[in-house]
Amino acid sequence: MGKRKVIIKETVADSIAEVAWFIESKGLIATAEDFADSVYDFFIKLSDARRVHALCRDPERALLGYKCIFFKKKYTVVFLETSEELMICEFVPSKSIHW
Repeated sequence: MGKRKVIIKETVADSIAEVAWFIESKGLIATAEDFADSVYDFFIKLSDARRVHALCRDPERALLGYKCIFFKKKYTVVFLETSEELMICEFVPSKSIHW
């Protein structure tokens, strides 16, 4: 299976850490770790070179060539893809994207 190089922007890592910290602050330490691990595993699954993803439905992001995919129906992963690499640009709650 061909894999593309995955590049994760610092803002994405910060967003994931914020969500994990929030979960941890509720006393769910193992759940917070599982959440962060599942997000990064999801990014690895996205790197499969055989798949091509659709543009975002948000007109502003689509105009810039961003592609979007949902993570657990609650978060949206915004990224750019080429044949060699996948650059994760945003990890945002799906409610914050309006179109």
